[in-house]
Amino acid sequence: MGRKKKKPASRARRLSAKLGIAVLAVVALWGVAAEWYVHHPREWLERNGSFFAAPLLWFGNPLADITDGLGWTGDDAVYEYDTEAPAGSTAFAGLPRRTGAPAPDDIRVIDRGEFKIGWSPSLRHPVWCAYHVPAQAKFEDGRRPSFLVDRGAQDAPRPGDYVKSGYDRGHMVPNHAIVSRFGEDARRKTFMMGNIAPQSPQLNRKAWRDIEHRIADLWTARYGEIWVVVGCVPSKDGEKLSGTNIDVPSLFYQVIVAQEGMDVRALAVVFPQSVPWNAWPSRYIISIDDLEAITGFDFNPDLPEFIQKPLEAELPTRLWPVRLRDILKLIMIRFGEN
Repeated sequence: MGRKKKKPASRARRLSAKLGIAVLAVVALWGVAAEWYVHHPREWLERNGSFFAAPLLWFGNPLADITDGLGWTGDDAVYEYDTEAPAGSTAFAGLPRRTGAPAPDDIRVIDRGEFKIGWSPSLRHPVWCAYHVPAQAKFEDGRRPSFLVDRGAQDAPRPGDYVKSGYDRGHMVPNHAIVSRFGEDARRKTFMMGNIAPQSPQLNRKAWRDIEHRIADLWTARYGEIWVVVGCVPSKDGEKLSGTNIDVPSLFYQVIVAQEGMDVRALAVVFPQSVPWNAWPSRYIISIDDLEAITGFDFNPDLPEFIQKPLEAELPTRLWPVRLRDILKLIMIRFGEN
């Protein structure tokens, strides 16, 4: 018997295959363009917005969050430093030092053991807090305590002063990182009002929390102990919390440092109170030099100039990568419940 001849592919099938390839090519090109676009500084994006900006951002932000997390795209500020990290110390290279306005001139340093607070009695909230997060989480994150009166911070607000104000009682030093490393006694200190500043709900519950969880749950797992300075910039127009004389900050920032071997890695982000609910934290990266100009503080002042100068001048284009096994956790931080 003769062999049956194979029927040639139908014209419709060939057309369908070509269409599929074309769609994949368009999506791939769109992805490349979107990745290129979103890795520019926020100021560049604001200056170069166009009709195509929205679709590029819509696709580029979630795509870059994953590819950056894998370490495939973006760049970090990393420099070699031949001095070992100060394991267990609250600050990596000294507490912030005031250089001028808008930082207030009445800062009082409060030592809470696991963290330190730069408290301003006139503003009635911290302007900076410094803490470190060891790599290993030793304790469970249990039930949250109530906010507490803080008699160790001069003129600290009472918890009820924030009620119906439109602002959250925003933790500066996060309770999750502290309780998971140091236990419940340390956690209660984070709920004292000396650690609290007025923070918009959309910032406190989204972008700010995103960074906090990356630090505590993902970056420590990859880079080891991490040192953080969080803080805020006083109101530019004198805004006060409703019915009080508590200053409402205009900006909030975080300066994050890790040392992996001899490589020092630094990252800074700054958020306005008006940040949208769906904001991507990577769009708010800033160089430490620029942050110092905005805040009136010198960060990591004890670092030698040969490393401080290039490290703080560089503008990273991504949030730090995570371990491959933690990519799903990174996605859940963005889209799931923290």
